[in-house]
Parts: sequence; structure tokens; C-alpha cells
Amino acid sequence: MFNIVVLGIVSLLTDISSEMVYPLLPIFLTMSLGASPAIVGVIEGIAESIASLLKVFSGYWGDKTKKKKELAITGYSSSFLGKIILVLAGTWSGVLVSRILDRLGKGIRTAPRDSLIADSAQEKSYGKAFGLHRAMDTFGAVIGVLIAYFLLLANTTNFKRIFLFSGIPALLGVIVLFFVRQPREINVGKKKLSFAWSSLDKKLKAFLILAFIFNLGNSSNQFLLLRANKLGASAPLVVLLYLVYNISYGILSYPMASLSDRIGRKRILVTGYFIYAFVYLGFALVTKLSGLWTLFAFYGLYIAFTEGVEKALLAEIAPTHLRGTVIGLHATLVGLALLPASLIAGLLWDFFGAAVPFYFGASMGLLSAIGLALILNEKASL
Repeated sequence: MFNIVVLGIVSLLTDISSEMVYPLLPIFLTMSLGASPAIVGVIEGIAESIASLLKVFSGYWGDKTKKKKELAITGYSSSFLGKIILVLAGTWSGVLVSRILDRLGKGIRTAPRDSLIADSAQEKSYGKAFGLHRAMDTFGAVIGVLIAYFLLLANTTNFKRIFLFSGIPALLGVIVLFFVRQPREINVGKKKLSFAWSSLDKKLKAFLILAFIFNLGNSSNQFLLLRANKLGASAPLVVLLYLVYNISYGILSYPMASLSDRIGRKRILVTGYFIYAFVYLGFALVTKLSGLWTLFAFYGLYIAFTEGVEKALLAEIAPTHLRGTVIGLHATLVGLALLPASLIAGLLWDFFGAAVPFYFGASMGLLSAIGLALILNEKASL
């Protein structure tokens, strides 16, 4: 439990930093730097996808070398450096470099950190462990968004001052990470660590493939923020809408992940995918600012139903000695889908209008919910 709490504090501090910046980036890019929605999509897609290539390798390397803590420190340090580059950025290409560094850090740290959480938890309590971590992570996001909001009220045009302040909690997160204790590793004998796609359980492979397909329609959250801005929301109001999303997510992530320990992962995950489909349909149809409050709240509900529960599922069904590798593989597949997803969303927006990328995302979400229900059938142990 000590490690889970400490890692939660690290994520809390890092998310304070990240969420001081994230909701402002699409506005900064389009209003201050003159970038188009397609450029926003290119930046997010490239950053997420390049970083995602590292996740499976980072997870495998952590399993092989047992240096999961060291990899996590390297990853969080890279994200801190990305914040510094963002302060110096004067063009959208500078923002791209910053986002790549930030996402590279996430790519390096995610699988080793999640593997540390699983190694530090009881097998029957994976949902609670990942739910607690996600709740603390999101509580940090709420704090970060609130800080950004009040700094915006003080000076609505000085985005770079906010970017500079965001480096402080990022640095504190790296420092706190040094207090994590290396958990006792499961003894797998002298068996050489190896990984092959063909060796994975069929249902696990099906779930990983479905996750990739689903995320082809799940473009960057920045398109949600840009949608709000184009409907007339000012920068402070966009930040408040993002705050609603994080509060919803933060309140419900631990209860939903814990509930999956008792009733199974399937019901929670399928419900989450259906919620996603209807939320994206709502973003396609919305015409008034008042409707955005409900949509952002329900988008947080979707995240609470899926993110921690997916990680608990992966920790539960992955081979113990390859847990970090499988978690990293899932994160890699999800991230790789973000490049085409964000490119598609940006191009659909530019050529066919703001509603079209959300119709596309809703369709992919609905199809994926049905597919997930079939994969995680009642007879499965999942």
C-alpha cells in the first residue's frame, strides 16, 4: 500500500503540472500561434504515437532488468523537461517538440509504474489499487485545472506564465518518486524472459486488437476543448469545463474500479464504451454552451468506467513475469491509434465541419462496445 500511495502522490503532482497546460494548448496553438485544427491533430497524433512506441519496450525492459523504478524516474524527468521547452516555444513546431518530450516521458514511465502498482497490490484487489491511483492522479488534475483557471483570471493572455509555473509540481513529482520501494519480485525460476504475440491468450489478444480499433475513433481530448472554444467558450470557461470532466472522473474512478473487483470487469467496461459513444454523439449535436457541462461530466464518467478497470484486467490476465510488457503493449496499441485518430479528426473538421469527427468517434465507440461484450462473454474468466 505504501508504494501505491507514493506513486499516487507522484501522479497527483505530475497531473497538477500537466493539467495546468493541457486545456490551454489548443487555444494557445490556434489563437496565439495561428495553427489550424489539423495542425492540432498532427501535433497530438505525432507526440502520442511516437511516445507509444516506447511503452511496450519500456514495459519489457522493466520486466527483464527489474529496474522499474529507475525507468519511471527517467520518464517523469522527461515530462518535466517538456514543460521547460514549452515555455520557450514560439511556433507550433516548438510545441510539437515539447509534446513529444512530454509524451516520451509518459511512454517510458507508464508500464513500469503500473507494473510496480500491480506488484505492490494483492491479486484480488487490483481494481482498488489502480482505482486509488487513478483517483489521486485525477485529484491532481482538478488542482492543476483550478490553478490554471485562477492564473487566467489574473491575466488571460499570459499563457507562458502558466506553462512556467507548471514546472514546479512536475519537478516535485520526480523527487517524491525516489521514495518508492522496490517490491519483492515473483520468482519465475531461471526461465529466460521472452515475449511472443502468439503465446498470448486468445481473449487477451482480441481485447488488445479491439482497444486499438476503438481508439481509432478516440481522437485527442484537445478536440473536445477546441469544440467548446469554437462554440463560444472563453479560455477560462474552457478550463472550467475541463475541470468538470476531471471532477467527475476523480470522484468515480475508485468506486468503479473497486466495483469491478466484485462484479467483474465486463459490465463496467462495456457500459463505459457505450457512455463514450453517446457522449461523442452529444458533442456532434450540441449547439449551445449550456449543453457542454453535461457532456464533459459524462465524458469523465466514461473514463472512470474504463481506464483503471482496463489496467486491472490486464494485470489480472497477463502472465506474471510479463505483466509490464503486456501493460506496455496495450498502451502502445492505444497510443499508435492516436496518430491516425487525431489526423482523421483534424481533417474531418477542416473539410466537413466540427461535428463530423464526433459522429465518427461515436460510431467507433458503439461498434467497440458491442465487440467488447462479445469478447468478454459470460463464460470467460475475464
